[in-house]
Amino acid sequence: MAQNTNTISLSTAQAWAEKWRKVEGTYNAHHELKAFLIPKADLIRLLEEEVDAVRAYIGVDSHEVEKLMLVGTRLNEESGVYEDMLPDSTPSGNIYDFTEPCPPQCDPESSLNNLD
Repeated sequence: MAQNTNTISLSTAQAWAEKWRKVEGTYNAHHELKAFLIPKADLIRLLEEEVDAVRAYIGVDSHEVEKLMLVGTRLNEESGVYEDMLPDSTPSGNIYDFTEPCPPQCDPESSLNNLD
């Protein structure tokens, strides 16, 4: 079985996660967001839109809850750009908000959650 070259080590993931949480005022302004829970069924639904890739946008809703918005993309072979499949440009384009932030949806035993 071929090794996946898009994986990283646990120590690298921990370093990146810690930087996100600890660099005051640079990245995570809310200083609580650690991750997002994304249900499998929702990922499958997004992938069924015949996408070439998925792009994630980070935002904050009107209740100050962090959101991860996912959109399908298709590769424009001429430009080499993965173009967002949005409702204003693609009839089947959707913007998905089916994630839940961590906290509160965290794994309390995770080595990536317990960096403090």
